Amino acid sequence: MFTEKDLKQLSERNIAENQVVQQVAQLKRGTKYVELMRPATLGNGILRMDEEQVGMMNAVFEADKEFYQFTKFVPASGAASRMFKDLFAFAESGKETSFTDIFFAHIQSFAFFSDLNEATKEQYGSDLAAMLQQGRKTEIVKALLEPEGLAYGKLPKALLKFHHYADFDRLALEEHLFEAAQYATDNNGTAKLHFTVSPEHETMFKETVNALIDSYEKKYHVRYGITFSCQKPSTDTVAIDGDGNLFREADGSLLFRPGGHGALIENLNDLAEEIVFVKNIDNIVPENKAETTIIYKKVLAGLLLHLQQRTFEYLEMLDEGFVTEEELQEVTDFAKEALMIEIPDFVNNYNDIEKIDYLYNKLNRPMRVCGMVKNEGEPGGGPFWVKNDDDEVSLQIIESSQINHKNTTQEAVFQASTHFNPVDLVCGCWNYKGEAFNLKDFVDANTGFISNKSKDGRELKALELPGLWNGAMADWITVFVEVPITTFNPVKTVNDLLKPMHNVLP
Repeated sequence: MFTEKDLKQLSERNIAENQVVQQVAQLKRGTKYVELMRPATLGNGILRMDEEQVGMMNAVFEADKEFYQFTKFVPASGAASRMFKDLFAFAESGKETSFTDIFFAHIQSFAFFSDLNEATKEQYGSDLAAMLQQGRKTEIVKALLEPEGLAYGKLPKALLKFHHYADFDRLALEEHLFEAAQYATDNNGTAKLHFTVSPEHETMFKETVNALIDSYEKKYHVRYGITFSCQKPSTDTVAIDGDGNLFREADGSLLFRPGGHGALIENLNDLAEEIVFVKNIDNIVPENKAETTIIYKKVLAGLLLHLQQRTFEYLEMLDEGFVTEEELQEVTDFAKEALMIEIPDFVNNYNDIEKIDYLYNKLNRPMRVCGMVKNEGEPGGGPFWVKNDDDEVSLQIIESSQINHKNTTQEAVFQASTHFNPVDLVCGCWNYKGEAFNLKDFVDANTGFISNKSKDGRELKALELPGLWNGAMADWITVFVEVPITTFNPVKTVNDLLKPMHNVLP
């Protein structure tokens, strides 16, 4: 299958031959759809906390945080081009739509307005007010998106100005600096953040952070430990052509494609941090509207610490091996009721040694507590009870693309879902002995995604790795908690920045 040139390419990317063989086999046979059993709902897979419980978990976090290491992990790779899709289309066609009408009607409300005004003066010799009056709207958009202007069409979201304050504007990245200082600070006053970035943006990220860090450390009385990583070349995937052969470039070399955000499980694994907050780069609000978000970050973390402490106590007990019937039942009840682990009836027929072994393996896994918001029609994944190839049923975050929508039974389960995944995770990545788990051991490789693409006019099948919070965390202990919808404020299009929660004014 491989030429000398192929082997050199594989070696340069640190990709094993059998890795490619497995990918080709998966591309040929296709990925399996998941088997949904039922949606996770309140009281059946999703916890709802009352005011007293919220206060208790907040108190747990505040009392115990000094004993833990925290990191905020922010996937921030990739350009923000999709955020400006409608404006790109307008720049090309000149055809105005309701989207562009809103954009231009409120252009002064965007945090980047002043920068754009300067860019048009420099590029075209006119300010925005004059250009709008003259109907030169496509030129305004080009000044925003193209490299000759602000280059927002090629920059990552982290480096875009999101929020306009009275005396300054803030990048999305800066709002994450503020947030991290509120809940990801250790006993020594260090707030740790890790951003995954694209190689072409890494230098810009570092320069931006270096320019900001002193003022933020003084403002919030913390020290920042900020690190960066890029998606590893070893997580790139091959593609196949219409005949099922490896897709090759015109020069005969293998085509490699980024493996999607699921590749970032490698970056998370390399961090080897104890407790990790995971949050998308664009789900961020101004400082004066972040109170609820910060409270619930602490609540999710408090619940994780509470559950993890009890889990570790039980693991130490199981590890010793001398466990009574009553204690085994206590562990079983805890696994079912607190950790939402489904334990099959046949386990009741196990002898004590088999039960100890079974429960030990079920509890000795990474743990994540995931915030879920009520589904208000956003596209994306949600919480479900899912059966895997071993007939085990567990809680999973499932994307629409993983479901066979032609199967009426599966589609009915999907449509019955009540909640949406806002990517609001707190992860426990160490075991009860204080050792970092190898997170790659808990990935379900069968949950990758195949897409049909084209390159140079030729059709190809491409493989995306299991998503970071989908198949890449499939074998984690998973607990879902309802969080307020006000904690979910993504910026998928530039006009989302006009929504009330992104407006600094009350």
